[in-house]
Amino acid sequence: MLSQKTIEVVKSTVPVLKEHGVEITTTFYNNMFAKHPEIKNMFDMGKQTSGQQPKALAMMVLTAAQNIDNLESLLPAVKKVGAVHVAAKVKPEHYPIIGENLLGAIKQVLGDGATDEVLKAWEEAFGVIANIFIDVEKDIYAQNK
Repeated sequence: MLSQKTIEVVKSTVPVLKEHGVEITTTFYNNMFAKHPEIKNMFDMGKQTSGQQPKALAMMVLTAAQNIDNLESLLPAVKKVGAVHVAAKVKPEHYPIIGENLLGAIKQVLGDGATDEVLKAWEEAFGVIANIFIDVEKDIYAQNK
């Protein structure tokens, strides 16, 4: 579980995510595809070009930040996204790539506003959220056998 301090720091980023969320997620995808072209085929490039995917991820990150103290409320959305991830063959080993690039995009877009405290809190939060996705997706993979 997340510490109270982590919860407070993540919640404090909500206004920044509202303002810069799409810029962060657009930067995230651009950087991730440049560093890891091998996973590009897991994504709908039409949704990348239209901006739909970065907007959807920005909303998911914002919702996670707003509900970081009640992550169970995210389960319906996680199950929906998890089904898409399973169809795209996302595996647990892909989450460190996502985490590294998401944190990098936060730092790149926010600059000095992405303090060590903010980055550490988001790293911890991402780990917990990623594990929720991994567990949900594990169940979906098992049901699909």
